[in-house]
Amino acid sequence: MIVDRQGRRFRNLRVSLTAACNYACTYCVPDGKRLVAAHDELSADALAQGVAYLVEAAGIERLRITGGEPLVSPRLPAFLEAVARLGLEEISLTTNGQLLARKLTLLRDAGIRRLNVSLDTLDPQAFRRIARGGDLACVLQGMAQASAAGMAIKVNMVPMRGQNLDQVLPLLDYCLEHGYELRFIELMRMGHLARDGKAFLEQFVGLDTLLALIGERHAFEQAPRPLDATALRYHIPGKGHFGVIANESVPFCRACSRLRLSSTGWLHGCLSSGSRHFVGDLLDKPRHQALPALQRLLVKALADKQDVAFSGDVMVMKVIGG
Repeated sequence: MIVDRQGRRFRNLRVSLTAACNYACTYCVPDGKRLVAAHDELSADALAQGVAYLVEAAGIERLRITGGEPLVSPRLPAFLEAVARLGLEEISLTTNGQLLARKLTLLRDAGIRRLNVSLDTLDPQAFRRIARGGDLACVLQGMAQASAAGMAIKVNMVPMRGQNLDQVLPLLDYCLEHGYELRFIELMRMGHLARDGKAFLEQFVGLDTLLALIGERHAFEQAPRPLDATALRYHIPGKGHFGVIANESVPFCRACSRLRLSSTGWLHGCLSSGSRHFVGDLLDKPRHQALPALQRLLVKALADKQDVAFSGDVMVMKVIGG
């Protein structure tokens, strides 16, 4: 087991199955162009081999499949079949929900029991303006069908001034009514927002503002959470829970257990570090050669983590997974 001086180790792996996405969200890509698959993306078998080696080398316990948008990838069925055999505690998936109804049988049959769905508004016009693609009704239908199939759903919302701050309470009430857990994610200094501090500050909505807004309608209390959880969790008695990933207001770097593997074979130990470590050339090597080399890279990736707080990076979030 690889542990740093703060007692952190990698427990949670996020694998970006593809950089391609059928949205072009304003906080992710500035030019409105949809991201496409990289020309050198690894095969499903290679990515699954990477997960298997990381389970053994780092002690990975939980896997989340991300993108881009993983449901657009033709690699998804084969990848799900391969990682289902690894004995992980949990395999979950993050999606924008656009193709969820169409892919639901595949996900259910593969043992996916928890979904994170990115949704920033219930207003159809605002939805199109922020996502620059997709259809809100399809997302809501997919969520309803997944919930009816027994899947637990968390909804991820990025509140932004001038775009969707008026949707905080409507979306929270919608999630409480339907049994989903809403998580507000503070805007992150990633990609173009790491370079344009003015645009970031103009749109940023912090924890105190969110809680004050929610408190106008709901009484709530802070709820327990796992030590390495990224979200602060709150309970609204008789109604449900919501969370806030307050990466700016209440940094969680000191307990972070996350590791990311990109679709092109790069390990990222921290979103706030420009460092990355190539493992693609290890995945076709035999175990006795791959594992020692991989462990050396994991030591470097763990050292990339910030000691105190997230500071941002110019990397585009959807290229390495949310």
